[in-house]
Amino acid sequence: MTTLTAPRSSVELAANRKSIHPGRVMVWTLLFIGGVIMVTPLLFMFSTSLKSAGQVYDLRLIPAAPTLDNYVKVLSDGRFMRWFFNSTFVALCVTLSNVFFDSLVGYTLAKFDFRGRYLVFIAILSTLMIPTEMLVIPWYLMSAQFGWIDTYWGIMFPGMMTAFGTFLMKQFFESVPDDFLEAARVDGLNEFTIWWRIAMPMVVPAISALAIFTFLGNWTAFFWPLIVTNSRELYTLPVGLSSFAVEQSIQWEMIMTGAALATIPTLLVFLVLQRFIVRGVMLAGLKG
Repeated sequence: MTTLTAPRSSVELAANRKSIHPGRVMVWTLLFIGGVIMVTPLLFMFSTSLKSAGQVYDLRLIPAAPTLDNYVKVLSDGRFMRWFFNSTFVALCVTLSNVFFDSLVGYTLAKFDFRGRYLVFIAILSTLMIPTEMLVIPWYLMSAQFGWIDTYWGIMFPGMMTAFGTFLMKQFFESVPDDFLEAARVDGLNEFTIWWRIAMPMVVPAISALAIFTFLGNWTAFFWPLIVTNSRELYTLPVGLSSFAVEQSIQWEMIMTGAALATIPTLLVFLVLQRFIVRGVMLAGLKG
């Protein structure tokens, strides 16, 4: 057994050495450099959050005298916690709405054959070509007409359903075998139950991807919440941090501390759902 294993392992090592090509080394080197460039601003943000006011302009990555006083000040500020709650509430509500409505419409367009289905799908996709800046005025006029200015609903309603989410869910629902759905209909299940109990569990990677994109997009949203809110109690975190910067005479250590705290939920969401994202990419590649 030993004499057979040793030659085989040596052959494998030789094959692995031959598989290391200069082009592959160059690609990995470029990827590493790109990763360092992308991570460096994040590291400086956390580094600045650990510095005192007198050390902010010290460009060393590791602070000379790191301190947690900035975090204590930010977390003890009632306004920051209110803004944090507003961003969390808005992002979660919009994410749940997108997962529900986008998947429901995507399932309908993928599994029901009705007249005008493709026209409806094209009309939904055509909205992706309209810049968001052109929609702000109609959104604001609608919010003012219905009394949604300076309300949670006014912040949330433009993103409750998206064309991108509908397109994503439709593409994945098309990969669900019709035989499963027909068997459920034979068993007497209604269409809503079939969608919820049969189709939805089969597109979990797409749901996870949609949830991540929607949550991150609404968590970092700045332009529309800035326009539609007037009271500081309804500010989301990006809007609140911007006003906090002006009030505090641009104390960068406080701004970076707030930004660092705002980054934590997004990292947690990604870490929890990243395996579903990878699985979704793999399924999409197999489907193609």
